[in-house]
Amino acid sequence: MKKLLALILTGTLTMGALSACGSTAVVAVPPPQESVPATAAPTPDQSREPSGEAVKTGLYLSASVSGSKSAADGEDGLGQADIDLVAVTVTDEGVIDSCVIDSIQSKVSFDAAGNVTADPTAPVPSKNELGSDYGMGKYSPIGKEWNQQAQALADYVEGKTVEELQGIAVTEEGRPADADLAASVTISIGGYLDAIQQAVANATHLGASQGDRLALTTSTNVASSKSATQEEDGLIQTYATVAAVTLSGDVITSCYIDAVQANVNFDTAGAVTSDLTAAQPSKNQLGDDYGMKKASSIGKEWYEQAAGFCTYVTGKTLDQVAGLAVTETGAAADADLAASVTLSIGEFQALLAKAGA
Repeated sequence: MKKLLALILTGTLTMGALSACGSTAVVAVPPPQESVPATAAPTPDQSREPSGEAVKTGLYLSASVSGSKSAADGEDGLGQADIDLVAVTVTDEGVIDSCVIDSIQSKVSFDAAGNVTADPTAPVPSKNELGSDYGMGKYSPIGKEWNQQAQALADYVEGKTVEELQGIAVTEEGRPADADLAASVTISIGGYLDAIQQAVANATHLGASQGDRLALTTSTNVASSKSATQEEDGLIQTYATVAAVTLSGDVITSCYIDAVQANVNFDTAGAVTSDLTAAQPSKNQLGDDYGMKKASSIGKEWYEQAAGFCTYVTGKTLDQVAGLAVTETGAAADADLAASVTLSIGEFQALLAKAGA
């Protein structure tokens, strides 16, 4: 599986630019089977046995570029995207069965002449993937890294309902006021509690059962970033694709995919020209407004094609998905899959391969 993951990720780097098209693009994520639609640490509990009781799978992303800034006083400008991610499984009674929390922070610098000064080919790992390399542990009053605290919060909300989440007290800074939770979590949790509630609201029956392992995987790049010219503003684009996947052994029992393009523009004087308070909706949230349907050979929007891929791979093993044949352009070679998905599928395959890594 690790070899398959390496091959898929290599192919994905080649094809990623083909799929990163469209307007500025997180989310009420439409369910893949309805009309609208593993990280280094922490790792979900793999010892749970499926109970057979059906649960709903939900995903929520929240993106912001408010941390970006213009070049000034001899300092480079910055295009920064912060993307918070939550995946859940939920019972019909509204009880959170499992939860995974992650976050992505992308930073790309540019100078006062509008030139990108960072390497746009550099990888952009999530905070869970960074693990101890994120560097929070040495500053934490409880000595815990970001990924450890995110896992502790996810563990804390499991078994609770949205109503119970709303009763979790926080300080003015958004940190836990409850002593038990504060013993393992000192990061601001207000935004994550909201995101968990949104993920629950988005959850739908896609085939998962209690005891299935829930994974939240990401693939992020800034490869489309470019310097400003006299004819066109520069661009820092953070392009993240995310999957919530449930597994019984190596069989995919549900899959939920979304993506976001968070854009920051700047001119040849290094001044940011974007509205940094503007919403950064995901492709699923944009729906038909993303604008792919009119150019699609099968007349389907991005969210419809992502949903079609999710439906197709549900019930298959990770090896079967990794082995899906593709054309020279990276599209699905299988006629049944190609009838509903004409997108390059390499990045989708890579996300599922990471769920089993």
